[in-house]
Amino acid sequence: MKHKLANWWELQDNGKILCTLCPRYCTIGKGQKGFCYIRENIDNKLYSIGYGRPTGFAIDPIEKKPLSHFLPGTNVLSFGTAGCNLGCKFCQNWTMSKSKLDDINSIYATPENVIELAKKYKTPSVAFTYNDPTIFGEYVIDISKIAREENIKSVMVTAGYIDKEARKDVYKYMDAANVDLKAFSETFYHKLTFSHLNDILETLLWIKNETNVWLEITTLLIPGENDSEDEIKNMCGWISTNLGENVPLHFTAFHPDFKMKDKPRTPSSTLDNARNIAISEGINYCYVGNVHNLEGQTTYCPNCKEPIIIRDWHSVLDKKMKNSSCKNCGEKIAGVF
Repeated sequence: MKHKLANWWELQDNGKILCTLCPRYCTIGKGQKGFCYIRENIDNKLYSIGYGRPTGFAIDPIEKKPLSHFLPGTNVLSFGTAGCNLGCKFCQNWTMSKSKLDDINSIYATPENVIELAKKYKTPSVAFTYNDPTIFGEYVIDISKIAREENIKSVMVTAGYIDKEARKDVYKYMDAANVDLKAFSETFYHKLTFSHLNDILETLLWIKNETNVWLEITTLLIPGENDSEDEIKNMCGWISTNLGENVPLHFTAFHPDFKMKDKPRTPSSTLDNARNIAISEGINYCYVGNVHNLEGQTTYCPNCKEPIIIRDWHSVLDKKMKNSSCKNCGEKIAGVF
């Protein structure tokens, strides 16, 4: 498969290319790649060298993305490429996100191949995940378009760091997204991810208010970095006020990795406390992840408080719903069921 001519770029007067896919706006000289490693200036044209080059496929429970209100209990075909447009020092998947394409044993798969695979394994959805799918936006568009035609859903698992114009294209055929809201401070974003908080908040507002994409949010809580009660309270208050009480929020446990091996694992008590804060701030659906916590992984009816989707880790043990409503009291539950 030849490299794919990229979208979202402009040739500058100095011969360099300005990539306009994400707010990093890399200027890329001839023969060079952008920050993400997989967008390259070849003879004064920008190519997506990650197009059609996934690093492998997996069949995952949709709960692992994590999505708790989107086709619960079903499987999803998951894949990503090399590279990333963020520089998170705490990356939990750095062997892929910080790899150049040559370093990874990538395989070739056309968009048609990907959908054939989903059909073969009877997964009702495909997930662009592992690294940030923003950087292979052209591939995302082509796959999700075919998926829509074949009645297969598409899921973005992303940090939400994308240009305002480009996101209209990338999310055109998207059905759901889990966006990492990595912290609620610009200092954290600037120092630990090399990106900016406000760009992420704008993406969240845009997805919620201007698209039909089902939205869930994940925050990885890192001891001493983004786990203070004040920050969690401010973040939950912002979500509740700006995105509404029905956007599910996932707090997940950090484990020492990449450039932050000096940090301890997140205590379960921190996750429980964060979940309690979210509920007190009016968020109806809050979950904890990367730990064993039956209560924190179960969906409760916001009206009668009965457990309606009972989970253990990523497994759905029981579902007490009628269509998309609580079986007990008839309350409509937000999501895609």
